[in-house]
Amino acid sequence: MTKHNKKTVELESAVVRFAGDSGDGMQLTGGLFSDSTAFAGNDFATFPDYPAEIRAPQGTVSGVSGFQIHFGHTDIHTSGDQADVLVAMNPASLKANLKWVKPHGIIIVDSDAFTEKNLKKAGYETNPLEDGSLNGYTVIQAPISTLTKEAVKHLNLDNKSAMKSKNMFALGIVYYLFNRDYTKTFPFFEEKFKKNPLVVEANKTVLKEGYNYAETIELFPQTYAIKPAPLNKGRYRNVTGNLATSWGILAAAERSGHNLFLGSYPITPASEILQEITKHKSLSAIGIQMEDEIAGIVSTIGASFAGALAVTSTSGPGLSLKTEALGLAVMTELPVVVIDVQRGGPSTGLPTKSEQSDLYQALFGRNGDAPVVVMAAKSAADCFYSAYEACKIAMEHMVPVILLTDGSIANGSEVFKIPKVADLPEINPPVAKANDPNYAPYRRNPEKLNRYWALPGTEGLRHRIGGLEKEDITGHVSHDPLNHQKMTKFRQEKVDKVANYIDDLEVFGDEEGELLVISWGGTYGVVLTAIEEMRAEGKNVSHAHFKHIMPLPKNTAEVFSKFKKHIVVEINNGQFVNYLRMKLPDFKYSQYNKIQGLPFMVNELKEQFNDLLNEK
Repeated sequence: MTKHNKKTVELESAVVRFAGDSGDGMQLTGGLFSDSTAFAGNDFATFPDYPAEIRAPQGTVSGVSGFQIHFGHTDIHTSGDQADVLVAMNPASLKANLKWVKPHGIIIVDSDAFTEKNLKKAGYETNPLEDGSLNGYTVIQAPISTLTKEAVKHLNLDNKSAMKSKNMFALGIVYYLFNRDYTKTFPFFEEKFKKNPLVVEANKTVLKEGYNYAETIELFPQTYAIKPAPLNKGRYRNVTGNLATSWGILAAAERSGHNLFLGSYPITPASEILQEITKHKSLSAIGIQMEDEIAGIVSTIGASFAGALAVTSTSGPGLSLKTEALGLAVMTELPVVVIDVQRGGPSTGLPTKSEQSDLYQALFGRNGDAPVVVMAAKSAADCFYSAYEACKIAMEHMVPVILLTDGSIANGSEVFKIPKVADLPEINPPVAKANDPNYAPYRRNPEKLNRYWALPGTEGLRHRIGGLEKEDITGHVSHDPLNHQKMTKFRQEKVDKVANYIDDLEVFGDEEGELLVISWGGTYGVVLTAIEEMRAEGKNVSHAHFKHIMPLPKNTAEVFSKFKKHIVVEINNGQFVNYLRMKLPDFKYSQYNKIQGLPFMVNELKEQFNDLLNEK
């Protein structure tokens, strides 16, 4: 590549947002830039923003697709508040995303797209490139569509095929801006389009031309560079939360010595988990697309009875359909893991948007007293470890576990250090031994209160199992009122005893003080970033983040007691704060909730925390 002689400015971090029509390939563009960021050795976090409508009218604001990446030299915990650079492929994407651009930020547009027709579709009365509304920004008007067609003219592609690669021209411009090596993206084209060499050549050519265009006509007064993050030695890659979740359950299967079974039904935003597991038959993993959500969990219960590590994946509407069968898993006391990738609700709700809206359902959404373990992953990379731990708890305690992730971390990505499976914690399920004279279906380990796992076909372990209430120890069907109370209490105590095997609640910052900010699940990164910034400003604020929700860590009350004020922040209308009010009523909780299908922003959290600190 030709090296420019422009001044290069070093940055600690930057935020880039790609936006265009849903057919403009913005998710792919953002993903490739994320890969280049990984090659550059930066830490990063991403936020894909999908349109809510499946086939919104082309060129309208409702059809805009976006992808934001925050990358830097230091640890990155959030996808960023506002963008330093916005790539807008048409007027609608500019209109939808201008509010997410920092003052004096860089805006790169395809000037060819700003036609009278497209401006009208986007709701503009005047052309923003000409009416002064973008004063204060650095606006780069590049005729991307025209230059793309010229770049591939020699390949004799039709107009539609040629225009499919215009996103690569925009990517080339951004590669130049951040001093990236565009040739490292070529292997992706060669693998992705290996059956169509013409498409490979077109994308390579257009990417290179975008880079050269930015350099040749000197689009930018300066370019930017970000040093690699100081990562520990190891093998790293870019992972989404859904990919990390899939790998976590695969690793748990290998470590436990039990084959993996995933019975699921496709649903946004969880479908990629099923798709990934079906790729790994060589690891004795079985992934089956069932006919509906109920079949998904019922087949999973059957696989658990047969001795598999049994998992089902879904989102909120699917979890609703699984609840009756989940009660069967509670009654039979079989290890089952339910992965719920939360989206906006209720009902069909907001399929492409993220919320923490299924916590009530995970905690209480079953008939009768049917307790399960509830956990929540905190980031894309943490999905691996949370999925692994969910499997470990389910198998070792013979209990259903619901693992909550959400759309933001499931589709978002970050740098992940690939661990060795042999270095992960051991998983030792309580499998009953053949011809054990002391075996009985509901005889329990006195320490964990878990029953033993009798695998079908094991000599001498024939037993009854099913949805009717069971007699203590023998497992016979029982309608005795006292036995029902006894078994109900056993099932709850078994879940409560999991608290003895999970980590204590940790506090970031001082262990006692004025304000404790409480979060759970996928809000971890943005809350932590807000706390880091406030503490650097000398504010008396600390952070407690929950991965384990049912049961809570044993030291939760002790941690809370050391702070004067408590605020719970979550992407719903107050589900976790109400759960805390029920479990730990001695504390007064403030709350801050956002229900817009969007993640928190650092600045809005800091404003809330400062207001609370200033209250007398």
